[in-house]
Amino acid sequence: MGDEFVLTLTCPEQLGIVHAVSGFLVDHGCDIVDNRQFDSERFYMRVHFAARREQVTVDTLRESFARTATVYGMEWQLHAVDNRPRVLIMVSRFGHCLNDLLYRWQTGQLKIDIPLIVSNHRDFEPLAQSYRIPFEHIPVSRETKSAAEAQLLDLIDRHNIELTVLARYMQVLSDSLCQKLEGRVINIHHSFLPSFKGAKPYHQAFERGVKVVGATAHYVTPDLDEGPIIEQEVIRVDHTHDAEQLAVIGRDAECLALSRALQWHVERRVLLNGTRTVVFK
Repeated sequence: MGDEFVLTLTCPEQLGIVHAVSGFLVDHGCDIVDNRQFDSERFYMRVHFAARREQVTVDTLRESFARTATVYGMEWQLHAVDNRPRVLIMVSRFGHCLNDLLYRWQTGQLKIDIPLIVSNHRDFEPLAQSYRIPFEHIPVSRETKSAAEAQLLDLIDRHNIELTVLARYMQVLSDSLCQKLEGRVINIHHSFLPSFKGAKPYHQAFERGVKVVGATAHYVTPDLDEGPIIEQEVIRVDHTHDAEQLAVIGRDAECLALSRALQWHVERRVLLNGTRTVVFK
């Protein structure tokens, strides 16, 4: 078996799509390893396949498939399975998600490259240094927000960043930045939103006697914390948990939801469907 690839696509529903894709793969000497598809008002598909011919490369496949894609009006991407997306991680003063992602990366669970960690504080610069990852401090205030975002965009361009992860980065991105990075930023927040906004949401939740805590990982849009949802995690709690214990449990939920969302994204399992997502697990 040769190199392996993943093709993802979405297009208007019509006859012949699966036949066209499978025919293309046969013509190029490829075997399907796994195939997932979903029909709604549009057609969504993820195909994991392996090439039997040495001369088959991601570039030759992309060039050839473009003709098929045009016929069916497809939005599509094709990547080698061993491609490691370049991911920038941003953090503020809560480091649990950052620490979790770095551990999963170091142990090989997350097959990504992390060329840079960015923060508006210096709290986790030593953690970045312990993993030998460059750390960039970009302070943000109301007066410097535009300049800070311009600096961030420059770093994204210079480091060829494919995806930015807000691992409890506590600054709201401007509408213009969200639009420029559409589909390329993942955020995590506690699932109490919008019920318990503002400071100390877990203390607010404790006062209301919640029975579950959770977290939501989603793509960032100009609508604050309302972007397309990728993953959610929920953990049951009861009257014996105080506010601090709820916060600890909530941090666990945040780590789980964010790490799954990131892994599914880099494995090309997430396709945008308007304000929703299709996730081929």
